[in-house]
Amino acid sequence: MHQERTAIYPGTFDPLTNGHLSLIRRGRELFDQLVVAVAAETPKHPLFTLEERVQLAREAIGDSDSGIVVEPFDGLLVDYVAKRGAHILLRGLRAVSDFEYEFQLALMNRRLRREIQTVFLMTDYQWLYISSTIVKAAASLGGNVHGLVPECVERSLHNKYALGEVRRATPCLAPSAGGFVPSGKSNA
Repeated sequence: MHQERTAIYPGTFDPLTNGHLSLIRRGRELFDQLVVAVAAETPKHPLFTLEERVQLAREAIGDSDSGIVVEPFDGLLVDYVAKRGAHILLRGLRAVSDFEYEFQLALMNRRLRREIQTVFLMTDYQWLYISSTIVKAAASLGGNVHGLVPECVERSLHNKYALGEVRRATPCLAPSAGGFVPSGKSNA
């Protein structure tokens, strides 16, 4: 008898990028169910609310695959994983710098709950340089992030910055002098 394998892919997803989407799709090929767990608590100061991050992830992923679930979580990740009845954490690695941090997290999670295993997937090469932070920095200054994030995320980023909603997590702390300029247009 086949036991269903569920993996949890946790993150802040502020915002979800095409690198995240690539990992989600590849992870789904490996597991019967993949839960994209959007963290409520984070040491970062998200640009998007928890509800917005969950909604954007759901919209980007779509509902064509019932094996992918997007939901928020709070509290200790290993407790959430146990409540979901899962034993696998899925994490992406872009570079050696990611590995050191992720390795420490994996060891701590294993210390807290011995039955939880972490599976690492290398990011596809075209997304190696992409991070949510870099995308927010570019978008906050009116940079073109088309192709780096799903269309729904691109629209939401542009809307946030067009309205002047800049938070501490955005690497650029203030909108450009001319305000937000949609890609392909000038301030003049």
